[in-house]
Amino acid sequence: MKAEENNPPPRGADTHRIVLVTGLSGAGKSTATKALEDLGFFCIDNLPVMLLPKLLELVSHGTSDEVQRLAIVVDAREGRFLESTPAALDEVRREGHQLEVVFFDCSDDALLRRFSETRRRHPLSPDGSVQEGIAQERKLLSALRDLSDQIIDTTRMNVHELRDAITARFGGPGQQNALNVTLLSFGFRNGIPPASDLVFDVRFLPNPYFVEGLKAHPGTDPRVAAWVLERTQTEEFLAHLESMLAFLIPQYRAEGKSYLTVAIGCTGGRHRSVVLAEELGKRLTEHHRATVKITHRDVLKV
Repeated sequence: MKAEENNPPPRGADTHRIVLVTGLSGAGKSTATKALEDLGFFCIDNLPVMLLPKLLELVSHGTSDEVQRLAIVVDAREGRFLESTPAALDEVRREGHQLEVVFFDCSDDALLRRFSETRRRHPLSPDGSVQEGIAQERKLLSALRDLSDQIIDTTRMNVHELRDAITARFGGPGQQNALNVTLLSFGFRNGIPPASDLVFDVRFLPNPYFVEGLKAHPGTDPRVAAWVLERTQTEEFLAHLESMLAFLIPQYRAEGKSYLTVAIGCTGGRHRSVVLAEELGKRLTEHHRATVKITHRDVLKV
């Protein structure tokens, strides 16, 4: 056993976590890379692997605080540079970096179906058959497959299942199936927010605008909030809305959605919608552990 294997260098502030993404065309590398990017990895596609040690040297001496996790896509497009892969990976590991090679595989039948459905040409067989391209690619990548730390077979996976698998393996605590919920209060007189996924109209609730002493104060004022929340209609509506979102949020999360904007509107966007957004945010956070951001678009408008 080599000396450096007996006494590996300690990991320091200038070392990085690196995922080398490789595998067959059509097996899910692009989906996996996008999932890693969403997890905070700095992703580089088609980097000549022989340049990886140099890249890490530049990153370590430049922006190491900003780029701690990298995902590098290496595949058959490397051509003759594939031969230098084992040596480059050994050098990266000797420098103390945490390197993991993930190979994405798939059955020939599934790959043929995917290329047929997307009408893509196989990158290694632009003028020949897809079957020929797959066979050639398997041969070129066989050594890299043998070097891999994990092989992910995507034959029976859809894109959501693949994203879940990547998040489960490379995501930090709380990152798996993360869904960021924005509660956005607004006034219908100023238009419905274009980014809304769900829109709820609360103009049926009693309006504090017509209550002496409350008109001039926004829905963030405790006096206005107390008045709105004391109404029977408000409590019933909030109970129904909380129950609905408690059901919907896990469904959107399972579907792979990262952001959900729930817009709550009243006439001017200063009183009722503001109160409900604030109260609903508390309930979703406390009762359902949702990650919630509250925004009041029109609260300062008169």
